[in-house]
Amino acid sequence: MRKEIAATEVQELRLKFPGEAEFVFKDLDFSVQRGEHVLLLGPSGCGKSTLLQVLSGIIPDLVEIPMRTSAQQLPTSWRFLFQDPDTQFCMPYVDEELAFALENLGVSESEMSARMEAVLAKVGLELPELHVPIDSLSQGMKQRLALASVLLGDPEVLLLDEPSALLDPQGRKQIWQAIAKVAEDRTLIIVEHRIEELTALGLVDRVVLFGPDGRVLGEGAPDEVFDTYRSELAEFGIWYPGVWEEYFASEEGRRLLEPARNVRSTNGPGTVELRNFRGFRQGRPVIEAPQVTVRPGDWIAVTGPNGAGKSSLLLSLIGLLPTEGIYMLQGGRMETGKLSSRARRRQLERTSREIGFVFQNPEFQFVADRVADEVAFSLREDGLGTEVVHERVQVYLKQFGLTGLEGRHPYQLSLGQKRRLSVAAAAVREQRLLLLDEPTFGQDAANTFAILQLCEELRRRGTAILMVTHEERIAEQVATQHWEVRDGRIISLRKTPRAADPLAEPFAEREQRGRPEAEAVMTK
Repeated sequence: MRKEIAATEVQELRLKFPGEAEFVFKDLDFSVQRGEHVLLLGPSGCGKSTLLQVLSGIIPDLVEIPMRTSAQQLPTSWRFLFQDPDTQFCMPYVDEELAFALENLGVSESEMSARMEAVLAKVGLELPELHVPIDSLSQGMKQRLALASVLLGDPEVLLLDEPSALLDPQGRKQIWQAIAKVAEDRTLIIVEHRIEELTALGLVDRVVLFGPDGRVLGEGAPDEVFDTYRSELAEFGIWYPGVWEEYFASEEGRRLLEPARNVRSTNGPGTVELRNFRGFRQGRPVIEAPQVTVRPGDWIAVTGPNGAGKSSLLLSLIGLLPTEGIYMLQGGRMETGKLSSRARRRQLERTSREIGFVFQNPEFQFVADRVADEVAFSLREDGLGTEVVHERVQVYLKQFGLTGLEGRHPYQLSLGQKRRLSVAAAAVREQRLLLLDEPTFGQDAANTFAILQLCEELRRRGTAILMVTHEERIAEQVATQHWEVRDGRIISLRKTPRAADPLAEPFAEREQRGRPEAEAVMTK
């Protein structure tokens, strides 16, 4: 039941980004009552994250974006959990970040360690010690740390911008359970695409459904909104219970699930071959691949818990982490071991030519000030003509739902839009190997399916794809192979029902037969 006093409110909100003709919000009235738990639901890019920043006062006090209201009430005590945890941190180490929050509350130093350990346990972040560099954590681990820091502030209002987007299924469950434990006497305003855990916990009182133009289409209890606006949810590609099943039953979904055509070159070398390969961070091995081969037309889903080494595998292949062992790329041997600065530059130049790469954090790869220029950058570097570049850029902008945003700075996009831009900029070059680190996180259903369909088009033309993902549907039904990573090792290689033919990897055969040598290969 709603209470009479608003925790935060805005009336007749008008807001648009500089240089754009369309308003993000036009005369929007929106309020949240104290103690209410509200979910903002809508397609990626409809303004949900922007609204959170308006309700907290971040816009326009800290981020200067033109806006106007007839009345506004800001919360008196609030904390904001951003989509990108890297934007949250002030300090370089875990204990220093948490201590910073506690110092602002006047907590004595003697009490800090116990509070830090308790809040980390609450969000499911296990660390060997508290004094750990934040940069050494995976994105999912960083998100847990960011939530822990927010909870230490003991705010009345929690503004949560996709807090589970970077987490594996177990991590998503832990995060929402942690939030549920502290939510009873707080106001929650949540933006989230994946809502299974929220609905299962009964955490949300009210769902507000936005359309692509920032208008409120409807609101009410979760079940009421899901039933009443089911056609709108499907039309706008919003996640809702049963959306995967409906997509797989559609013409596009059935095509995506067709058995993969055998596009492999049976006589030529693999796209990637690894033998006794290891990648290192700060001198210690963080990923091991005893014996694997990636061939043209393979679509490999790489899964495992946060911090297992999935991103490290991709960073090792691109040459951003030191490596050792045998690494063959397109039939040519890559340099591994201790490299000189010149050799490392030479290595990175080669991988940038032959591999398309998407970072887990999309901002790490942006090099241009305009969305269109970001997509065009690598094509211009390849020396393609102006007309060819323009035509291909327009195709990819349309395919990734970025048309109309050509002139916006990449940093002014929502996280979902940033992710689509990073994938578009990597895929537009159409290289023979594409490495994707969580390309579908922060995406609505429509854009998730669009990314998968593009990957399938590239795969059918012979591109090999390695995709780190927490989405089980992709790993089990869409990809042609499924690699599982745990504790810094690839522990399982297996084909999926879409595979054109059985895997021929000796390691996989040994693993399936359970021979002792398979265990020996995987033992450090």
